[in-house]
Amino acid sequence: MTIHYDVLLHSPLFAGINADSLAAVINCLQPKVSAYPRNSYVAVEGESFTGLGILLAGKATVIKENAAGSRIVMTMMGAGDMFGEIITFSSTQIWPMSVNAQTECEVMFLPSVKIMGTCANICGSHKQLITNMLKIVSEQAVMLNRKVEYLAIKGMREKISTYLLEQHKLTARNTFIMTLNRNDLADFLNVSRTALSREMGRMRDEGMIEFYRSSVKIKDLEGLKKVIES
Repeated sequence: MTIHYDVLLHSPLFAGINADSLAAVINCLQPKVSAYPRNSYVAVEGESFTGLGILLAGKATVIKENAAGSRIVMTMMGAGDMFGEIITFSSTQIWPMSVNAQTECEVMFLPSVKIMGTCANICGSHKQLITNMLKIVSEQAVMLNRKVEYLAIKGMREKISTYLLEQHKLTARNTFIMTLNRNDLADFLNVSRTALSREMGRMRDEGMIEFYRSSVKIKDLEGLKKVIES
């Protein structure tokens, strides 16, 4: 099975590693590359963890089952996206979610022990890989913490206002490009896309914001602050 080095070069796991060094790192990691037909399972919730996964080709979805047995799509993945990073170094080596191939897929699995193990060549690129992995896990933890905070916010308008005020603070501007598209924002806020669009439309009609595609302009900054303070 061919390893798609062009895809890996754009993966955050291999940031700062050039093409020549990447080949050496991959050789050291000794990954397993597998192909999956459309609608098959790449990973199954509850089964043994097989290593950090990187989608080399195709599209897949991360799926989680709730207590009632209903399946929830957590995220969509394309070439270069990773899955399983949160549990790579966990003592519980069980997949906490399922991954389903939406198209024909090729996936590379990196064994946990190889990622954190000592490189035979003691190369700087392997150290960079470990640094990248720690950064990715830390950012995931921060994101999960933010999602928990948003879950505690009950109202739709309060959730939207909080997010927009965060973006305003990060960019120091009243007009900015949102880092999440509408679908991803709905998932992040744990609301439906339809309800999110409806409420943002109401806020626009009331003169609080303006938006076009991913661009948002805050017209009533104090009004947004009052929403989350009420």
